[in-house]
Amino acid sequence: MSENKKGILFALGAYLIWGFLPIYWKQVEDISSYEIIAHRVFWSFIFMIVFILVTNRMHLFYKDLKFIFKEKKKIVALFAASVIITSNWLMYIIAVNNGHILDASLGYYINPLISILIGFVVLGERFSKLQWVAIIIVFAGVTYLAVGLGSAPWISLYLALSFSVYGLIKKVINMDAVFALAVETFVLAPFALIYILFLEGSGVGSFGVNMDSLILIGTGVITAIPLLLFSLGAQRIRLSLIGILQYFAPTIMLLIGVFMYGEAFTHIHTVAYIFIWGGLGLYTFSRFREMRKNARKTPRRRATD
Repeated sequence: MSENKKGILFALGAYLIWGFLPIYWKQVEDISSYEIIAHRVFWSFIFMIVFILVTNRMHLFYKDLKFIFKEKKKIVALFAASVIITSNWLMYIIAVNNGHILDASLGYYINPLISILIGFVVLGERFSKLQWVAIIIVFAGVTYLAVGLGSAPWISLYLALSFSVYGLIKKVINMDAVFALAVETFVLAPFALIYILFLEGSGVGSFGVNMDSLILIGTGVITAIPLLLFSLGAQRIRLSLIGILQYFAPTIMLLIGVFMYGEAFTHIHTVAYIFIWGGLGLYTFSRFREMRKNARKTPRRRATD
């Protein structure tokens, strides 16, 4: 099997897992979202440390840590990334377990374009006219949804904005994806453990000899595995293909919300999503065309080079 095909399978596997995650969280919907997130942070940290040890990469992990902790700005950025991604996870779980899977899905649809706008404002990135048209179309769809439903899709906007800011911080830190998750969860793992012990000591915790406990421990695995698959996939395939595959997850979430859990998909949603999907499709097309044009301009190396 070629490296390109392996990359597609790895990335597709990551997005499929992310897409079906609402079903996993629904298994513990009776447990407080705050208790779930505490377990997710703690067990993700445990899983990542075990993974780093098993793959014999601890020396590389230490090397990255030394590099980061030499700069105070990167330490602050790392702590900020930990808090932001944890808040993103928490909002996502709250949304799923309170009947707002569609809102969560919308958040991950518009996330790429929020990232684009942040790149424009913070990093000074520029876009073509076609890309601006695509952004305006998506914005029109979100605005129509907000007006039609009588309120802004705050869950969607928070998920999109927080994940985009998290991505920007990760770009600044520039750390291996596996090590980054280990460090980010390490920062908040002590607080998560204290909260878990407090709940258990108060007699209101859910951890014990039961199925819920296995699911809570499993949150570390289902957090880390798709990230590892994505990392392996991104190393092997083009960014343009990643851009297309990333829409698998919110699409699966949308279908799960409507057909499995009976969330309402009204005519307002239909019109809004036509705008949003149209804009995203147009932007993806423009990026793909731009990358092909750049590839043609890049001179091929001679065989003797």
